[in-house]
Amino acid sequence: MKIAIFASGSGSNFEALMEDSMIRPAVKLLVCDKPGARVLERADQFELPRFVFSASDFLNKASCEKVILEELLRYEVDFIVLAGYMRLLGETLLEAFPNRIINLHPSLLPLFPGKDAIGQALSARESVTGVTAHFVDAGMDTGAVIAQEKIEIVSCESKAQLEERIHQVEHRFYPAVVKKMMQKESKKRNEKSID
Repeated sequence: MKIAIFASGSGSNFEALMEDSMIRPAVKLLVCDKPGARVLERADQFELPRFVFSASDFLNKASCEKVILEELLRYEVDFIVLAGYMRLLGETLLEAFPNRIINLHPSLLPLFPGKDAIGQALSARESVTGVTAHFVDAGMDTGAVIAQEKIEIVSCESKAQLEERIHQVEHRFYPAVVKKMMQKESKKRNEKSID
């Protein structure tokens, strides 16, 4: 499986994925929509090819995604992992990679989709939150759930403390999910070759 990681921010989940010895050789490209994002600094240590763009340079989402798709095809990517990518994907990429794009979200979906899921959970006075890996569809965090892990909310902790604990879980949880996806794909391909 050849993977592209899409990221927009600091890249801590990107780094957690790249530090995994099974995942790292499969990652062929970093796609980033923020030219100044810290994830690009993190990518330097892995000498990973990257495609960096600003959405404002394109007329619309379709024209932007057409260029991204050309890059993905150039690197023969067949699976996309979103790791803090803060842009909804459009039909150009969704149609090219059906059920082959996954995302990580800091809540127990379908609860608290969209931005500031941690803040939403705290405002709702939840006692439990968590993380969800899910397939990406045209909606906002509405794709089929792959895996979830619960995280207890401690009543006296701040939002920053909860965010930090969630990040720690994400850095273990997401690589495990990606590896399971890789193993499933490898098994499928082996079964096809036997047939």
